[in-house]
Amino acid sequence: MPKRSRPFPLVAVTALTTVLALTSCGSTSSGSAQQAGKGRIGIALPTTGQGWPDDGVNMTEQFGLLGYSTMVRNAENDTSVQVEQISDMIKSDVKALIIAAVDGSALTPTLERAAQKKIPVIAFDRLIMNSENVDYYTTFDNAVVGKLQGDFLVEALDLKKADGPFNIELFAGSPDDNNAKYFFDGTMAVLQPYIKSGKLVVRSGQAAFEETVTLKWDEDMAKARMSNLLKRYYTSARVDAVLSPNDGLARGILRALEIAGYGSRAKPYPPVTGQDAELESVKLIASGVQAQSILKDSREMSKATVQMVDLILQGKKPEVNNTTEYNNGVKVVPSFLLQPVTITKENYEAKIIKSGIYTAEDVGN
Repeated sequence: MPKRSRPFPLVAVTALTTVLALTSCGSTSSGSAQQAGKGRIGIALPTTGQGWPDDGVNMTEQFGLLGYSTMVRNAENDTSVQVEQISDMIKSDVKALIIAAVDGSALTPTLERAAQKKIPVIAFDRLIMNSENVDYYTTFDNAVVGKLQGDFLVEALDLKKADGPFNIELFAGSPDDNNAKYFFDGTMAVLQPYIKSGKLVVRSGQAAFEETVTLKWDEDMAKARMSNLLKRYYTSARVDAVLSPNDGLARGILRALEIAGYGSRAKPYPPVTGQDAELESVKLIASGVQAQSILKDSREMSKATVQMVDLILQGKKPEVNNTTEYNNGVKVVPSFLLQPVTITKENYEAKIIKSGIYTAEDVGN
């Protein structure tokens, strides 16, 4: 998934202690929850990087307040490791599974074993594909993420009024992450009319999802592709905008642009989008280098997921707000979608600093 589709929330000192436990031994549990004895919740995360451990910390603390302990594992982006970790959780008789999948299509046999034990499964941030044994999905509205990126580019280039044409290049996320297609399609729904009219020109001709994907959301791969595009198609032309689906790719793209001579007063950076509101990219936004990102506050998604699991284990129906769009190839998974927020130089202080995600000192103000 992005490498990460959400920011690193600030955590208290006690939570930081838990992070150390997460990264050193791969699991954590709440002492108060063990005393309450309501059972253990399995939380399978894709990696210890890009802020995922914070989700484990947040959910562990919230589950502890409700009387549950947790079993958290991080797979370091290894599908086989995650399958083994989830299998261990099932053998440990967890009461529920929360899974942010490394590969959303690789868990079908494992989840069949969970179903045999009547363990409910919640897909967290990344939809689990090709399995009927996914009960619910919590995420941010991924199509809206793409729409916000597209809307920003329309405004940045003044496409509704300016004559154009403007040169744009497109990047998509990893093809093994189901969210990547939602992001791309959401943006293209906004940009396609301008491409069709000729006001936007993709000089490389690479405008389909399959032509623009970036395997494993690899930042260096995005840098290499952008460098190649600049050398092949922009020796005598300027790129006026770049669609980047997340902040990591945006930083790679911006490095390639810098090497090619962009970033001066005579040749400023084109607007480059992003997603995650990662600290390094918020710094770039504050300094006017990266134009935009998308804030997806993981604290809110963790809270919604914990509440969902608690209601399920009480035998109640959890709240969902989408029952039509998230088809995993076998079924439409009932989903709870949270709303993302676009971040620019004009609003990052209000949306990022004042909300407590980062401090002014973090950003360098």
